[in-house]
Amino acid sequence: MATDHIRYDILAQAALRGVVHTVLADAAKKGLPGDHHFKITFRTDAPGVRLSERMRAQYPSEMTIVLQHQFWDLAVGDTSFEVGLSFGGVPEKVVVPFEAITAFFDPAVQFGFQFEFAEAAAAAAPPAPEKSAEKPAEKSAGKAAEKAPATLPPAPAKTETRMEAKTEAGRPRPAPAEAETPGPDTGSGAEVVRLDRFRKK
Repeated sequence: MATDHIRYDILAQAALRGVVHTVLADAAKKGLPGDHHFKITFRTDAPGVRLSERMRAQYPSEMTIVLQHQFWDLAVGDTSFEVGLSFGGVPEKVVVPFEAITAFFDPAVQFGFQFEFAEAAAAAAPPAPEKSAEKPAEKSAGKAAEKAPATLPPAPAKTETRMEAKTEAGRPRPAPAEAETPGPDTGSGAEVVRLDRFRKK
């Protein structure tokens, strides 16, 4: 299989994150149109994510927020968005970088995306093989010197050059981890749900 030097997968991910940015920016300026609303799943342990210690302790790895009825102060920047939500009747402010998003879904039209989390993909790749020391070559050189006659100078050790083939590890797309349950009250405007509940079939 040919190597993808262009990395279409990364370009596609960036383009889809741009769609999420555009949709949220429009919602911040004009509000949600019609019946559209958004379920956004993101990694709470990703760099740049900001949420209260209470919420971080409850959802240490991943959670889903819903932007529908009760949310406020939605602001969208170049690399992240922030929004006010109510979790169990307690108001919270959440800051989410676009790179931390693992899924975006609009239930009104049954349309959404799933994203590969960059750090998770890197962790899934096997580590590169370590270079072994040239001990076998050194031992061979030592034995050759011992066998040489005493009247002759020892033969110089032959340097053994090893070419290691490096194979670029594949980059499988791990399925996003399921959001923690149970979630906040359904009437609170934000909830945590299992990701497979809103995956497009």
